[in-house]
Amino acid sequence: MKSYKLDPEEQQILRDIEAGKYKTVPNIKEEIKRARLYAKNTLNKLKNINIRLSVRDVEKLKARSIETGLPYQTLAAAVLRQYIDRKINLTL
Repeated sequence: MKSYKLDPEEQQILRDIEAGKYKTVPNIKEEIKRARLYAKNTLNKLKNINIRLSVRDVEKLKARSIETGLPYQTLAAAVLRQYIDRKINLTL
């Protein structure tokens, strides 16, 4: 069996499971299916936003999108997502 390093929260969950604090639901397959559906519907939702950009910035964005082979809106969303995930930094 593989050995995993558990963080404190995971260690507590494991102790609780071993102590019998969690019980399997009778209709586990249905519950798993329902949870997967909820996760899919939650994670895949898109929301449109409107932002104001200068004509120059939009033209530059479109030029960069051609270089990357992505639609410019997809490129803008990807850059924003990377910023949100702290993969890139913003310099003002």
